[in-house]
Amino acid sequence: MHIARFASAAVASIVIGSTALMAGATGQSPATVPGAGELKAALAAARALINDGKPREAIVALRALDASAPEVRHLLGVAYYHADDHRAAIDLLAGLRDGLPAGSVEQRETVQVLGLCYYLTGRFAEAVPLLEETRNWAADNLELGYILGMAYIQSRQPDAARASLARTFQVEPESAAAHLVAAQMMIRLEMEPFAEAELKRALEKDPRIPRAHYLLGQMALFRGRLDEAISLSERELSINPGDAMALFQLGDAHLRASRIDEAIAALQKSLWLNPFYSGPYILLGRAYIKKGQPSTAEGMLRRGIQYDPNNRSAHYQLAQLLQQMGRTEEAKREFEIAERLQSSGK
Repeated sequence: MHIARFASAAVASIVIGSTALMAGATGQSPATVPGAGELKAALAAARALINDGKPREAIVALRALDASAPEVRHLLGVAYYHADDHRAAIDLLAGLRDGLPAGSVEQRETVQVLGLCYYLTGRFAEAVPLLEETRNWAADNLELGYILGMAYIQSRQPDAARASLARTFQVEPESAAAHLVAAQMMIRLEMEPFAEAELKRALEKDPRIPRAHYLLGQMALFRGRLDEAISLSERELSINPGDAMALFQLGDAHLRASRIDEAIAALQKSLWLNPFYSGPYILLGRAYIKKGQPSTAEGMLRRGIQYDPNNRSAHYQLAQLLQQMGRTEEAKREFEIAERLQSSGK
């Protein structure tokens, strides 16, 4: 699932920071069974393993204890979360909260971790109320605000998403800036219809807000609406003429529309502003191939590869160009590199 791949990197460290913050924010001590000194010591040792980045060792230790004890089940679920076994964590933590002391560190952590596990397994509707509950005691936690905003997007609640993300990014929820931030997150999650609506609302409130025209142009380009992409990119540049990415996008749209000279002009300006980004070099390579200038095209493609050695498309285009130029051995090497990069998924 797309969101699970995206979210794993984003959420991996959240519970570490948030549970540490949670423990520091409450004056309560961990729940224990009276007279269960050995259990308390075993749980403390397992927690230390989790904190040291050794959740699988903690799982082995906890599985040797009485799994019917709520404290053991709770910490075992937390350990499975940190071991990236989110479904096992859900199986342990679902329904556990009522077996833990109300308002305790363990109960709060159970709610938080269960919400994150639901999120990471794509169960967004179930994640939202748990993340909302966590926000009640961790209202200023940035990571939580971000993840909750993303969960709202995935559960088709754009207004709630915007409000959560606005708080995280410290802008007013009904401001143009809040609509812009929400749109950017929606684009990342491939929720373009929602993003388009947010961007249009941002422009209604501030017609000169930076990036809104650019992002609308990006979506138009993706959909093959080239004239619209060109117009929107040009509007972005009227607001910020030094935007290298808007110039790159404008060049890309012109190139796809076979307006070669216009594409070259925009891409060259993009490079003057940011000479270290490979994209304009690669597109300039294509443009000069179309203009029948193979030497210039080769130079551009090689420069693009210099900045992005793992760009399969650049190697493949260079191989084709070298083949056309009769340099078969060099072409063969570039084809091999392109094939290797494709096989490795780069």
